[in-house]
Amino acid sequence: MFVAAGLSILPLAGWMGTATEEIASVAGSLWGGLLNATFGNATELIVAVFALRAGLVDVVKASITGSMIGNLLLVMGLAMFLGGLRHKEQTFQPTIARVNASAMTLAAIAILVPTAVDTTSDGLALEVMQHLSVAVALVLIGVYAMTLLFSMRTHSYLYDLKGDGGRDSRERSEVESAETEEEDSHTANVGLWIGVLLACTIAVAIESELLVSSLEAATAQLGLTALFTGVIVLPIIGNAAEHATAVSVAMKNKMELSISVAVGSTLQIALFVGPVLVLLGQWMGQPMNLDFNPFELVAVAVAVAIANSISTDGRSNWLEGILLLATYAVLGISFYFHPVIEGIG
Repeated sequence: MFVAAGLSILPLAGWMGTATEEIASVAGSLWGGLLNATFGNATELIVAVFALRAGLVDVVKASITGSMIGNLLLVMGLAMFLGGLRHKEQTFQPTIARVNASAMTLAAIAILVPTAVDTTSDGLALEVMQHLSVAVALVLIGVYAMTLLFSMRTHSYLYDLKGDGGRDSRERSEVESAETEEEDSHTANVGLWIGVLLACTIAVAIESELLVSSLEAATAQLGLTALFTGVIVLPIIGNAAEHATAVSVAMKNKMELSISVAVGSTLQIALFVGPVLVLLGQWMGQPMNLDFNPFELVAVAVAVAIANSISTDGRSNWLEGILLLATYAVLGISFYFHPVIEGIG
């Protein structure tokens, strides 16, 4: 049941992504951006909500850090590696990369500080940690709202790029002309895609409940810990559509868009999905705080550091992709053998 439910979520996540893109193409940049922000990580959020309701708080917390690590290392690594094999060296906007790097650093600090407070204090009460986590969550949601305002309103011109990957001006003009003609000839059926989006959301909710209900028995039989399941397995299932999108556009030499998908998803998880889960846990009677496993924090810090180091110059190649994938492999192996959490919940 666990395997079947996980595999069923993959195409549903893909349809949700397609429906969101089709509706956004008609709704315009403002509402399209908001729609992508809302439904971009809907699959992960739905799975996490069901896990939270079942009391699997450790799994939910691990899935947050796992999604950040997976997007920065696995998704971006595959995109840079496969895109670099086909196009040797690719370029993207370094200004946006630096802004995203700063936002990712803030996200890493935000999940590090509550754990540091707990570690450096003498017997911090759970209620105090919960209040601290809620306060930090509200700050992160506020920052996420400001990033939307920055990218969609005040500095939208920075993001209004075609991801040309270093083409010359004549080739860019030809590509933009072809894209404009293609967009003019394509008009999305908004009613149809809204129906698809709603149907897929309901189906993902059903499959998520099956996935979570079979999680404990399945991981016990497979010999997996809650930490490995949350950090590695669940994020791969939830991020499958984004993985495919980032890699496919990178192979088309649209590295700008590929980096935007990988890093944008990371920021959504860190600044929106994670904080929302903290607030939902408080409301559902399943308190979830931001006191993470220290090894998770080490992994997030490593992922943010190497991703920022590689991406801020605005250029990528296949070797840099290998470096990101190798880092993910090392962390994945370490999480597999990590013995801290032996049970679920």
